Amino acid sequence: MTAAGRFLVRKVAVLGAGVMGAQIAAHLVNVKVPVVLFDLPARDGPKNGIVTKAVEGLKKLKPSPLGVPEDAALIQQANYEEHLELLRECDLVIEAIAERMDWKLDLYRKIAPFVAPHAIVASNTSGLSITKLSEALPDAIKPRFCGIHFFNPPRYMFLVELIATPTTQPQILDALETFVTSGLGKGVVRAKDTPNFIANRVGIAGMLATMREVEKFGLSFDVVDDLTGKKLGRASSGTFRTADVVGLDTMAHVIKTLQDTLSADTDPFYASFGTPAVLSKLLELGNLGQKTKAGFYKKAGRDILRFELESESYVPAGQKADEVYGRMLKKPAAERLKLLRNAQGPQGQFLWAILRNSFHYAAVHLASIADTARDVDFAMRWGFGMQQGPFELWQEAGWLQVAQWIQEDIDAGKALSNAPLPDWVFKGPVAEAGGVHTPEGSWNPTTRRFEPRRLLPVHRRQHFPESVRGSGAPDWRSAGRTVHEDDTIRLWTLDDEVLVASIKTKMHAISPELCEGLQLAADTAEKDFAGLVIWSGDEMFSVGADLQVMLPAFMAVGVSAIEDAEGFMQQTMLRLRYAGVPVVAAVRGMALGGGCELAVYSQRRVAAMESYIGLVEVGVGLVPGAGGLTYIARRAAENAAASTDKDLLKFLTEGFTAAAMAKVGTSALESRKLGYLLDSDVVVPNKDELLHVAIAQAKAMADAGWRAPMKRLFPVAGRSGKATIQGQLVNMRDGGFISQHDFRIASLIAHVVTGGDGDAGTLVSEEYLMTLERQAFCELVQHPKTQERILGMLSTGKPVRN
Repeated sequence: MTAAGRFLVRKVAVLGAGVMGAQIAAHLVNVKVPVVLFDLPARDGPKNGIVTKAVEGLKKLKPSPLGVPEDAALIQQANYEEHLELLRECDLVIEAIAERMDWKLDLYRKIAPFVAPHAIVASNTSGLSITKLSEALPDAIKPRFCGIHFFNPPRYMFLVELIATPTTQPQILDALETFVTSGLGKGVVRAKDTPNFIANRVGIAGMLATMREVEKFGLSFDVVDDLTGKKLGRASSGTFRTADVVGLDTMAHVIKTLQDTLSADTDPFYASFGTPAVLSKLLELGNLGQKTKAGFYKKAGRDILRFELESESYVPAGQKADEVYGRMLKKPAAERLKLLRNAQGPQGQFLWAILRNSFHYAAVHLASIADTARDVDFAMRWGFGMQQGPFELWQEAGWLQVAQWIQEDIDAGKALSNAPLPDWVFKGPVAEAGGVHTPEGSWNPTTRRFEPRRLLPVHRRQHFPESVRGSGAPDWRSAGRTVHEDDTIRLWTLDDEVLVASIKTKMHAISPELCEGLQLAADTAEKDFAGLVIWSGDEMFSVGADLQVMLPAFMAVGVSAIEDAEGFMQQTMLRLRYAGVPVVAAVRGMALGGGCELAVYSQRRVAAMESYIGLVEVGVGLVPGAGGLTYIARRAAENAAASTDKDLLKFLTEGFTAAAMAKVGTSALESRKLGYLLDSDVVVPNKDELLHVAIAQAKAMADAGWRAPMKRLFPVAGRSGKATIQGQLVNMRDGGFISQHDFRIASLIAHVVTGGDGDAGTLVSEEYLMTLERQAFCELVQHPKTQERILGMLSTGKPVRN
């Protein structure tokens, strides 16, 4: 801790370079935290050989644990034999070795003399007792020791569980939660020190229960995954595909922890924790899931196969659930659960059974594993990809009615356990409130009160944190003071200093009406506010121009309608770029095509780590038409002007390639490498802090006397630059790497970014290049092959190659 009491993390040590340890180290470098990764000394070759292999492996993993692969070099490599002194430099030590209590305790004894007197030590165990682990540590370290449970893959999974021991100092947990929330961008749930904590306890018990019900109802894995994926509001991978991704050995270990640390006396569902026969057989065969390329599923060429226990072989997969259940699952919660409970078919009965089991298990164990029902719901949403936690769904469907159905099934012997629902389910404040979540707080069965969320100073950075249904939390769609609202945009403010523009269109597609709204936002901000922030509280920034509006307009009016619409979009981008107040784009998720253009024409960008930015118009047979190519040409000229190397083409090549190949940054860091984010832009680890940081940036720019850039001409690469690019494109076409239509599109991109047919070094304006953009766009939109690509994308959501 610093003198002021702030936990300053200068460097982190990660102990163990296995799957989790290496990926935790990768995420630390993503968020610019220096990290040293330890493992055992290698028996042969360089002593750091184990760590070196793990770091190299990070570059090959999919999805990538690194924002950009080259950042793997930022992970400092170490081994326990030579480098324990490095621990003295670390403010946080995360242990992530194999789940063996004896190994962990031995390691703690080894590192204890080298741990800095202020450092926090935390174990990334997925379920071992944190209190037992702490017993190997000296008394001086015990108050600074806790559990820190990341979920796999750590970069992408939002949940981190923090677990205290009886000797953990409260301020240590607060300090660690602050760092994990803002520094690592995670959602923290504090769990009690019980086997497998919250998410794995409920989630793995749920997966075991699901497997038992699968056997009971005789369903195949592919049908179950179709039922238990997106249709059920859960991760798209469903049950068995998720198990393959997690790793069947990892799943088996978590199951074994349940089996070894619980009993029929401590868990009334214990009888359902037996390892399923199919899982035992797959483990025996060494088929551990995705890591061994075979588990419940296996890929054979382009075909997906599923394991069949009876024949111990793989058979074709791809069966889907009956459509009637897909329709049922779209009904409101109360009607949905009633239909499933009364269903006659095995698929409907299966769905009711797994939902009933999840409600039953969560209610019976709430008091022992978590402080409040909110913690369980967040853990299941953030750790298992559910849209709603079990208590949220139960409450939405009608608390007492569902409770009655569950108890009836328990009494009839249909449930997994004969343990009754706790008395608080039927009597007292929960029954009176109609559920466990209220505006007052969420139910704590130990204190028998509704308790509000724990509020640390770091949480004030989240204007609209994730909330549970029934909590009455403010909704960004209606919060603050509305200045203007229509079908496409809402202009509003939280503080009367900065105007916020929130896009309302489907997938935040950009239409002419939205452009009018953005221009109104600039006018309003200049008149009454210090700055403008473009932000929406849902998953994507913008997917670009609205093709469903564009194509009918073209068919009805002709190309002039397209040219007018593109011209208006370009005017909107320039209006934002040259606005008289700072315009900050707060980017999260996809910013594609016109969405990318909207971001780059803002005067600054604040981007969540998981931002995917790129010009993708080539995929529908078009070129970027709202200023994207103009931006590429202008940035190349600016970069060349700042360099001693004045060869403009060298600075243009990367931008041209990104647009011509529709490259999308797979993180904010890669988007910066592609040139869509600048060094002056801010990357925010936690998505829920995006609005706070964007508003702060707008205010800081205004306070510093910010002025819009002055319009100026800039040089282009000219026809000689275009000829060089064209030569490379001819080779790609003639070599069969691109189609003739791809060649035409790329040639038009080259024509625009090099400034047309002028000489190299010719000075041009943004408006001139935008005219070339519109011409290229309008030529392509009339081409039959482009129309095939647009219609294909609109009908299937997938690009057409022609």
